[in-house]
Amino acid sequence: MIRIVWTLILSITAATDLFSTAEEGTCNSAGKEDCGCGSLKRESKYSERFADDKISEINTDETNDHPNMILISGGKFTMGTDKPIIYLDAESPARELNLPSFLLDKYEVTNSQFSEFISATGYLPDAERYGDSFVLDGLLSPAENAKVVSVVQAAPWWLPVQGATWDHPEGQDTDLEGRMDHPVIHVSWNDARAFCSWAGKRLPTEAEFEKACKGGHEGRLYPWGDGELGEDGAHMANIWQGTFPKENTEEDGYKLTSPVGAFPANSFGVHDMIGNAWEWVEDWWTVDHSGSDGSPPPHGEEKVKKGGSFMCTQQYCYRYRCEARTKTSPDTTGLNVGFRCAKSV
Repeated sequence: MIRIVWTLILSITAATDLFSTAEEGTCNSAGKEDCGCGSLKRESKYSERFADDKISEINTDETNDHPNMILISGGKFTMGTDKPIIYLDAESPARELNLPSFLLDKYEVTNSQFSEFISATGYLPDAERYGDSFVLDGLLSPAENAKVVSVVQAAPWWLPVQGATWDHPEGQDTDLEGRMDHPVIHVSWNDARAFCSWAGKRLPTEAEFEKACKGGHEGRLYPWGDGELGEDGAHMANIWQGTFPKENTEEDGYKLTSPVGAFPANSFGVHDMIGNAWEWVEDWWTVDHSGSDGSPPPHGEEKVKKGGSFMCTQQYCYRYRCEARTKTSPDTTGLNVGFRCAKSV
């Protein structure tokens, strides 16, 4: 079967440049080329899908005591950096923000929690609404692989798979056995926001996420320091080892996602702030940080994701850093995108 090649809406650079960069397995650390990890998006318009009245149909639980949330104390912190690694992502400049206190989920939202949400509300996630979601090539069974009729031009390891959903992550013939405590994936920003609203919470802002990720430490690449490994040589997050996308050597113990909390918490007590699954935040994407007080932009076309995922590596997507960021449309879903919730205090 000849696969049709998808044409992506590329936000940063030409598809031909993206493809040559990705094919070589590198991502220019100066940010002159983008490695395509923020390029997946559905062709439909955001305004056609999401409306606040969709959330208003869902009963929220404001009486829950919200266990497993960490209080992040308000105060000043430095967002961004004056030493950006991917310039075109607007990781710079460093700017001082003063945020109020907030609560943040200790863990990413799990399959078990999302299952409760679906059962309680009957909510239809975007991957089911559209009928497909993006899956990493090489993970499909022969039967599922035979159904794939298209690939992503700029990143051919991404396949739009019919029937891939949060509870069938690698296609219809897969399930969540042994993964109920893993982060839910194949969820859109719309889905994440609906869940948080049902739980009596909200999505964190980009500033809140970055403050929590840094854990009170300024100028570090990662929550624990500047080295990918901990001081004792232990793996501190679930990222890709080996040559992407050909082989994950699983030196950290995991091929795909890992159970939430499998790696050490940072200084604030939150887990998996980098790696495992990308996390949606509330903000619309912007590259203009002038005059920003940390509040999300009032409107836009794409939403911000933070933290990186198990697919991230310095060879391909060096965005598993607290200051790193990427974007995609609010209705896009994939194998490596999840979320956690926050709550104002």
